Amino acid sequence: MTSGTIAAQITDYANRADPYPLFAELREQPVRREDDGTYLVSTYYEVRSLANDPRLSNDTSNRPPGYTRVGQPVESGLPPSFIFTDPPVHDRLRDTINRPFGPPHSPRFLDGLRGGLAEVVTELLDAFEGKDQVDIVEDFAYPLPVTAICKVLGVPREDEPRFHGWADALASSLDPQAGEDGQGKAQRARQDMGAYLADLIETKRRRPGPGILSALAPEMTPADLEATAVLLLVAGHETTVNAITNTTLTLLRHPDVLERFQKDPSLAVPLIEEVLRYEPPVQFVPWTTALADIDVADTTIPEGSPVWLMLAAANRDPRRFEDPDRFDPDREDNEHLGFYTGIHYCFGAPLARMELHVAVPELFRRVTFSRLLEDPPPYRANAVLRGPRHLPVAIEGLTA
Repeated sequence: MTSGTIAAQITDYANRADPYPLFAELREQPVRREDDGTYLVSTYYEVRSLANDPRLSNDTSNRPPGYTRVGQPVESGLPPSFIFTDPPVHDRLRDTINRPFGPPHSPRFLDGLRGGLAEVVTELLDAFEGKDQVDIVEDFAYPLPVTAICKVLGVPREDEPRFHGWADALASSLDPQAGEDGQGKAQRARQDMGAYLADLIETKRRRPGPGILSALAPEMTPADLEATAVLLLVAGHETTVNAITNTTLTLLRHPDVLERFQKDPSLAVPLIEEVLRYEPPVQFVPWTTALADIDVADTTIPEGSPVWLMLAAANRDPRRFEDPDRFDPDREDNEHLGFYTGIHYCFGAPLARMELHVAVPELFRRVTFSRLLEDPPPYRANAVLRGPRHLPVAIEGLTA
């Protein structure tokens, strides 16, 4: 990406803490062409339209030769996970994976995880006892989603620590500034995880147990199943960590809303949806390609052009949301793009929402917060999956 372009500014770490002025600038021109031929689409109705347009491909093999990789996974020798495919391959894989994961085939699967996740939340919060400061990321938000993904897959509890390291290495590789060292670590992590999963899948095939790997082992090739498991770990872990941390940070920045929430826990549903609009964990989708000339907002995106769909910019489009830069859990008609839209709508959204609804109310019920110790906090390098790397806070006490 050419230095000085608005895309380069968005991916520049210097703007990670507050990219929203850049997104506002982007919306002045709903479809903007960068010097390298990338088109940035930033307004709500245009992003929504293109995300539902079959002429826009998620298959990264359609990218122009030599195009700078942003937000794409490290090469691994595995087939692409289903979010990097188009129909009919996408539909076949997603439909297969969804059968053991959720409705209509397995309507109770996710709800069956709730009790175990609540126990993990209790354990994590119990560890706050006697402390006067904690890091919400390291001490709370980071451990929970790995446990959730491992439960979904059917990974034994004693193997969960290995997944923490793999998740961190793989997610870090999505950053455009990761460099050869970051890519090398991600490559090794994906190889190690692939070898582990190959053994686990074979074990599940011979002796089925809990988790979707057992259900999917007879339905998918080992390579497709490994690719799916890697996707669930990277996308499901990083986005949920960010969503929990962004919710905590937003509430501590809005003490009036926090006071309401502590008095009325039923506010959790609209509050969490508003955070997903206001501070979405996935800021933009940078891997789509036009399969034909596409006319949008008085601009023609030529066939073969890389397209970035700027979800965070669209979520603050004043044509769609009144006073969009205001955090307002009472907002009506909040059809945000925090989990994307169309056929590539976030597969793990129901799991992420459940984790948020288990974790966030309990966090603010039990912990008496004093203040943020850093604001803005240090952010992760990743511009696509945006969230604080640490969120140090002072606390005054912990209730049972």
